[in-house]
Amino acid sequence: MSTILVVDDEYVIADILGYALEDAGYKVEKAPNGKTALDVLEKVRIDLVITDYMMPIMNGEELAKAIRSNAQFADLPVILMSGAQASIGKAIPDLFSAVFDKPFDTASMVARVRAFIGVAEAGRDTPELQ
Repeated sequence: MSTILVVDDEYVIADILGYALEDAGYKVEKAPNGKTALDVLEKVRIDLVITDYMMPIMNGEELAKAIRSNAQFADLPVILMSGAQASIGKAIPDLFSAVFDKPFDTASMVARVRAFIGVAEAGRDTPELQ
């Protein structure tokens, strides 16, 4: 089963996105900031990261730079989801595999995750997301 790391200090957003990904068959880990996310990456096999931009301690751009600088994670897909800072993410495509403006459509996010890492479980389909 593929594991997605959702990094956001807004717990409601992390929970809603986490539930949608779990419903699609993915395992979800969560972190409230980039520093905690790096700790999770060292302990858990993560297939894709979805991160907010504005967070305390370490923001999404700093997290993406740390991921890209580590050879072990250099090819890990990192999706940025942000409100006002989405334009910053779009300006540095070498850091982010995709950028979503908040608010975003959850079905579109799940579809993009599938495009990067494939369907979560064989035989489990969500027709509206195909």
